[in-house]
Amino acid sequence: MTEDQISFLNQLAIRAGEEILKIYAQPFEVENKTDGSPVTKADAAAEKIILAGLADRFADIPVVAEESVEAGNLPIVGDRYFLVDPLDGTKEFLKKNGEFTVNIALIEDGQPVFGVVSAPALGEIFWGGRLEENGSTQTAAFKGRIEGGAVSGTERITVRTAPAEGLSVLASRSHMSEETASFISNFQVAEQLSVGSSLKLCWVAAGRADLYPRLALTMQWDIAAGDAVVRAAGGAVVYAENGADFSYQVPRNATKDDLRNPHFLAVSNKALLEGLAPAA
Repeated sequence: MTEDQISFLNQLAIRAGEEILKIYAQPFEVENKTDGSPVTKADAAAEKIILAGLADRFADIPVVAEESVEAGNLPIVGDRYFLVDPLDGTKEFLKKNGEFTVNIALIEDGQPVFGVVSAPALGEIFWGGRLEENGSTQTAAFKGRIEGGAVSGTERITVRTAPAEGLSVLASRSHMSEETASFISNFQVAEQLSVGSSLKLCWVAAGRADLYPRLALTMQWDIAAGDAVVRAAGGAVVYAENGADFSYQVPRNATKDDLRNPHFLAVSNKALLEGLAPAA
């Protein structure tokens, strides 16, 4: 991704977030998808903005977007495609706690090579991946503030070295399970944190936590952008079953069910998982 392309994608996420906040500030209706999960008109409004922007700037790259897939529009993709979740954390949106995000990720050969995650109600934005500048390529992750529709206060972020006194472990605010609690008990834990949506991945990337186990249902678009930020910050997202690096694919003639994720772990350093039995 060039600096210009990154700026465009960040602005696209910000614009989608601004539309979400307009709806967030007013009374709105809630519907249920076929799987029973909630959805509001904010999801569709944000996705409309993102799809229009991607079609204009990256017309040759197919887009797999949550609400479009829900409506039956799952394109045939090759090795390069965008994954979009226009509003991750709808339950947090409904609770009015601000912990919801806009997510745009670019996938190449099964790997998330760039991602942007914005948290419009919190005024935060995270991005990272493979960056091209002056003929050279580097991998890096950043965070910033959203102020006046622009990014300010940009800082480079990296995962932290786990402290000797114990880990900071993230658990889902809305999807905690006995299985997850059992897995966490394998570690010396100094604090257990809860936050909604893909912010959990961003917190690992930014050094605010060491481990995020997700032993419950997610979809590819829920995590791809945050995964890109984690990897760019020096961390890893791996399969809970075997510790291998997580990968993404959309099979030919895929259905929505084909985009469900296996259980995974986001971690600041794979060494933290050494000696552990595989998670179920």
